[in-house]
Amino acid sequence: MTSTDGWGSPGHEQRYRERVFAERARLHGAAADFAGHQQRVLADLLEFNADTAFGRAHGFGRIRTMEEFRRAVPVQDYADHAPWIDRTTAGEANVLTADRPTVYFTSSGSTGAHKKIPVTPRFMSSTFFPFYYAAWAPLIEHFPDVLARPDAVLNLKHDPLAAPPTAADGRPHVGASQVDFGEKFGEPLSAEPGTAAPWAALPVPVAADAHLEKMYLRLRLAVQSDVRCLIGINPAMVAAVPYQLNLWWPRIVKEVHDGTLGGVPYGAPAPQRAAELERLADHFGIVRPAQIWPHMRALFCWTTGAASLYLPRLREEFGPGVTVLPAPVAASEGPVGVALDRHPCAGSLVATASVYEFVDADQDLTPDVATLLPDELEPGRDYHVLFSHVGGLYRYAVGDVVRVVDRVDGVPRVEYAGRGTRSDAAGERLREAQVIRALRAALSATGLELRNATCQVATPPTGQPHYRFALAPHTPWNGQETTRFARLLDTHLGEQSPGYRRAREAGRLGDPTLHLLPRDAFQRDWHDAVGAGVRPTQVKDRIFRQDPALWQRLTQLPATHEGEHR
Repeated sequence: MTSTDGWGSPGHEQRYRERVFAERARLHGAAADFAGHQQRVLADLLEFNADTAFGRAHGFGRIRTMEEFRRAVPVQDYADHAPWIDRTTAGEANVLTADRPTVYFTSSGSTGAHKKIPVTPRFMSSTFFPFYYAAWAPLIEHFPDVLARPDAVLNLKHDPLAAPPTAADGRPHVGASQVDFGEKFGEPLSAEPGTAAPWAALPVPVAADAHLEKMYLRLRLAVQSDVRCLIGINPAMVAAVPYQLNLWWPRIVKEVHDGTLGGVPYGAPAPQRAAELERLADHFGIVRPAQIWPHMRALFCWTTGAASLYLPRLREEFGPGVTVLPAPVAASEGPVGVALDRHPCAGSLVATASVYEFVDADQDLTPDVATLLPDELEPGRDYHVLFSHVGGLYRYAVGDVVRVVDRVDGVPRVEYAGRGTRSDAAGERLREAQVIRALRAALSATGLELRNATCQVATPPTGQPHYRFALAPHTPWNGQETTRFARLLDTHLGEQSPGYRRAREAGRLGDPTLHLLPRDAFQRDWHDAVGAGVRPTQVKDRIFRQDPALWQRLTQLPATHEGEHR
């Protein structure tokens, strides 16, 4: 995202700081009247969109209260909204919103299908920008040096496109990180840190879908800068950096030495820097980001879900004093929570952005399911999250489960717990969040560590179905450790999920099995998926991988120790 009032222009940094801190202060202030703000958000979306096709079909003009809204509009997911969105992309006006979409955000979702999320000016001004600016406040308050130079931040998700793909109505259909918010929405301050670095707009020709080559080129340029902060949002992107540095190291060093970028002359040859980089590899045997960028201060990405299994060790790759700050709990469809302080994982609900509803995570999301409002949530519990906002999503089940951590000034603070999908081979109704917590508990009890994990239901021709886990240990596990871990994992899965415990006790599920992978197996898998054409931001950690092809691709690598264990 770039603009004429971008990084490096006179006074930009000061104006940016003022805007970020002002938006955070407004969100802090909104906590004093959270319920009142929720009612005003509801009234605004009803009034603004009353004369749309959706608004007329659901009687928006007659609705005054939250209870009336619940009765008039069923709980819906993307598939329910899709017919209305299709009418919008075909060029029809006043379908979901009174605003014409400016762009459509893309999102892979849980199925991998590319959604088209209408993004309107009113949505951006009232729902998106307040949380978006406030999200950067902890970073720039506590690590001000990350704004000192354009090349102090390596923003991995920034991926501008000269010729973006479009929907049927001709409007761009892109990721949020591919939109110039200054140009499209009149917000010149919205360019993120790192979007004016030398690698932000690559100076050599590269195909739009050559995602691995673009990542290489950015790393090649960044090794010659004093990077202080890395922005990834998706933690799998952050985890890929150490792997890719070592994978591409000989090519990087040669290009630094020769003064080339992707084989094209670029800048002056730098044999002295190349020699320094070569010495790092010779001395340490493996190249770590901490050695290349010794002044690294902060990482900015999601810190929960599957990432909680590997982030502590990953952080060390970037330096012993590096802080990991949590990216917002949000999706392409809208925000849920944003960290307004240095809490390591949770963010406060954004009172002014959307009307929020919740459903206990163990319940099914049916159109008429009873929902809870924010003041009814209990800390320590998991919930499906629904939101409604002026951008045209109504009682929208985003597909994520959040866990309530605590309350700040009466406002629930939530962390991302996992996708809302369940695995249910024998009535166990097992959720991602339950598997992640069981894995963490078994790791804690054994002192073992993982670089990542996934699982699927194995259904042999004879015998019971059972869960098999593919695990990439941080260091090799011996047979005794693996056997004990498998036993503890089974126990903790039963503690987390009553359905799993009942299925095991009734003999409907067999013992879980473990398949140990090389330590970099998940990084290789991620790298291969990006190489196959998937945008890096959309290749995310997945606990459940039932697709046989995905499982085979991951587990075809040699096992770390003795293959399968019970």
